[in-house]
Amino acid sequence: MTDTVIRAQHLDLTFETNDGPVHALKDVSLDIQKGDFVSFIGPSGCGKTTFLRCIAGLEQPTDGKISVNGMTPDEARRARAYGYVFQAAGLYPWRTIGRNVKLPLEIMGFSRAEQNERMNRVLELVDLAGFEKKFPWQLSGGMQQRASIARALAFDADILLMDEPFGALDEIVRDHLNEQLLSLWARTEKTIGFVTHSIPEAVYLSTKIVVMSPRPGRISDVIESPLPKERPLDIRDTPEFIEIAHRVRDGLRAGHGNEV
Repeated sequence: MTDTVIRAQHLDLTFETNDGPVHALKDVSLDIQKGDFVSFIGPSGCGKTTFLRCIAGLEQPTDGKISVNGMTPDEARRARAYGYVFQAAGLYPWRTIGRNVKLPLEIMGFSRAEQNERMNRVLELVDLAGFEKKFPWQLSGGMQQRASIARALAFDADILLMDEPFGALDEIVRDHLNEQLLSLWARTEKTIGFVTHSIPEAVYLSTKIVVMSPRPGRISDVIESPLPKERPLDIRDTPEFIEIAHRVRDGLRAGHGNEV
């Protein structure tokens, strides 16, 4: 039986603002299984990132339940159950790439030898071996984001949460990083939650695509991908890929139609 690592049940989240309450999430229920690659897609303001932040314990739901590895998100965060990759690489410019990657390991009190061993391993995983002495400004945007992924992988959490990590990159670089991320996922067998605005990116990467409707954010469709795990880029030209992309687009349209 497949293990459920993330479970949301009837999740609601309302932000109190000076202009009144903002209903960010409404009745969101979802199970994510071990080893899944789940993309969240929907229009701006639909609660994709908010839901990811709830999983990470960075936002507190106002109603409903959410568990990560059978724990509360706060407990999971303290147990270092996940790594988080933000939209911007967020590397410290005064630290080399190697020292940026080692930062969480320093905070956690790993020995210097263990820090170096893990840094070398994760830099190799993201094809940045040999760049540990470079500074962030010496790397392209795509390389900086790969360094950010390496940092999130450094303490070997089973879950990787990624909030539009490639959104600011051009299409050619994005395609290359999509291929690398799929390869990384296949090698590490992590469970990945991935926020995106891009339909082709969501379909190409995911085992499961969660389509969300405009605020208040609800799940309008969950699509289990029939695509094989091995996915060359040209799989995007196949009828199967195009059919899933149409279903995602239809789900986004339907969600807009239900907007209140």
